[in-house]
Amino acid sequence: MSDAMQDLSMTELFRNEIESQSTLLTKGLLALERNPSATTELSGLMRAAHSLKGAARIVGCEAAVRIAHAMEDCFVAIQRKPQGVDTPVDALLVGVDLLARVKQLTPGEFTAWNEAHQTEIAAFIASLAQNPEGSSRPFPRRPTDSKGTDQPASQDETQSKVASTDRVLRVTAENLSRLLGLGGETLVASRWLDTFVADMTRMRRLQREATAGAEELQKCLPLLPQNGRATARLAELASRLSRCDVALRERDEQLDAFNRRFASFSTRLYQEVLDCRMRPFSDAVEGLPRFVRDLGRTLGKIVKLEVQGEDTTVDRDILERLKAPIDHLLRNALDHGVETPDERKRRGKPSEATIRLAAAHCAGKLLITLADDGNGIDLAAVRETATTRKLTTPDTAKKMSEGELLEFLFLPGFTLKHSVTEISGRGVGLDVVQTMVKEVGGTVRVSSKYGQGTRFQLELPLTLSMVGTLLVEIGAEPYAFPLARIENALKLPAEQIQSSEGRQHFALGTQQVGLVAASEVLQLGSLPSSTELSIVVLGDKNGRYGVVVDRFLGEQQLVVRPLDPRLGKVKNISAAALLADGSPLLIVDVDDLIREIDKFVAGGRLSLVGRDETSAPAKQRKRVLVVDDSLTVRELERKLLDARGYAVDVAIDGMDGWNAVRTGQYDLVVTDIDMPRLDGIELVKLIRKDGRLKALPVMIVSYKDREEDRQRGLEAGADYYLTKGSFHDETLIRAVVDLIGETTA
Repeated sequence: MSDAMQDLSMTELFRNEIESQSTLLTKGLLALERNPSATTELSGLMRAAHSLKGAARIVGCEAAVRIAHAMEDCFVAIQRKPQGVDTPVDALLVGVDLLARVKQLTPGEFTAWNEAHQTEIAAFIASLAQNPEGSSRPFPRRPTDSKGTDQPASQDETQSKVASTDRVLRVTAENLSRLLGLGGETLVASRWLDTFVADMTRMRRLQREATAGAEELQKCLPLLPQNGRATARLAELASRLSRCDVALRERDEQLDAFNRRFASFSTRLYQEVLDCRMRPFSDAVEGLPRFVRDLGRTLGKIVKLEVQGEDTTVDRDILERLKAPIDHLLRNALDHGVETPDERKRRGKPSEATIRLAAAHCAGKLLITLADDGNGIDLAAVRETATTRKLTTPDTAKKMSEGELLEFLFLPGFTLKHSVTEISGRGVGLDVVQTMVKEVGGTVRVSSKYGQGTRFQLELPLTLSMVGTLLVEIGAEPYAFPLARIENALKLPAEQIQSSEGRQHFALGTQQVGLVAASEVLQLGSLPSSTELSIVVLGDKNGRYGVVVDRFLGEQQLVVRPLDPRLGKVKNISAAALLADGSPLLIVDVDDLIREIDKFVAGGRLSLVGRDETSAPAKQRKRVLVVDDSLTVRELERKLLDARGYAVDVAIDGMDGWNAVRTGQYDLVVTDIDMPRLDGIELVKLIRKDGRLKALPVMIVSYKDREEDRQRGLEAGADYYLTKGSFHDETLIRAVVDLIGETTA
């Protein structure tokens, strides 16, 4: 290994050391501040400072050596002082902050940073020898035995900070996501065996029936004219059927056993990979106790944060998204909810306020709860603010329940504060919380008792890699709606549909819900006429839509596969998945779909649901061959073209496309360029050299958008050259129409 690589490796280890030991230092100092008698924390603090000093010496960071050494001396002095000393917690936390700044440096910057901050470091070291103003709590001296000597630390205390001996391998998030995808595909593949076993069982039943039939014929032979040859052949057939039945039964049993083993293996494999994605909740809350303490002091309040369920495992992606909402909720609790010490004393409360943050698994969900014992939410103020901002009428506001009033808090820009500070007052925080929770398919609830406190609970999925869905059929294609985003799913007789001002709706409880055909919004043709409609209700209390689908296919847990990022945002679609038989389907982006429905409603473009269009003249579908090695791109192009009435076949690469175009009858070929076995340019050249196919229109759709790439494709004989960004507008369809026209009646 080169010296450069060694330096880089040691620097990374040093940064990890600062991160982990700084966390221990912060937790220990805050614990001592709250409970000065907790002297058992001192040993851990001394070890953390000593470890940091040793690590800094190894990488040659003199500034970190001086800071850690000064902190270690301070801890030793506190431990040995017979009468106890004042707690320099603020000064020691400054040292933790200095070390955090050192962590950002590269080895080449160590010396310059040390020289540039000599005065700051010296001031920090000097502050440890003094009692900072406002630090009034003394550290008690360490407990002694009957002889007056220091008692040794307990074995549990000594071992509590010992590093785990487990070997650790660093894996990138991208690699882990790909591994999880493969594990999910294995799990899907295991389900296919269930279908195969069922088919084998049916075959064995047919085999038994054939055997029984042969035996019946043998019984009938004595009644027929004697034919020795027929008798012998029939006996031979019965014998073969019997042997086949035995062999098939044995193979069936072996296959059934393999199916059970493979299903168990696939489930365990997926769970192991999923566990690798999970991180403890403590990773998201490491710096929060210090943050709450410091912000509380800024506001003139004494606040402690109690964290429960730190070992609760959380999906890595959800954990990252949780940080901003938790930060906003804490700021709101500190600024809006928690009172000043004097006010709390007047109300008979402890001067120190408590905020509790808890994480737990419950009923297959992740529950994040944040509660404070502060002032609570004044419902009268909420009602007044909502009325003043003309969000509701005074009469309606008076009739609203507590839950309905608290929903106003999540509206953008809604705030009960009359002034804006650096901490809160703009009405952004709770809007951010609700937006994040909705993005991952969760819910947020708030409850409050005025004068006693407020409680927020976030209910989130355990992981984003699997999602419970309702499978439906739209335009003869399967689609999936996330169950967390569905308000209701029902079958409704067509006669219960009501119409007013050209729009259709039906009654759901006390609310009228508008109807729209999913096939129309997704541009997948018309909805088949039926006496009973299958409806998926989407939306929330502010507005609901009944989305009519062709039929329900059932509920299913799906392994989420993200779309190729090069495609950008595909309208109305959030991700893809594979069914048990290996066929792909798309997962609907509910928020995007609702926005699209709003546009249809505003533009008055909605057709009537359930309208009988069987009398319309049938269209002769023109055939298009799509050639692309990307499954996602093939499916997307196929759906776009199929929605416009074209009959579409697909090929997985250039060679497969060449074989298909030679043996089939097509009106158009749409091909990619970069493909295995035979690329798109060579495919176009082969088509142009073939006397029968040379007039066949060919369109190239590629990610390559340079002018030389376009020129190369056109020179090979392509009639059109488009980039794959054209999926997101009408360019692709217009180009197809230009080349071969609309599907004709």
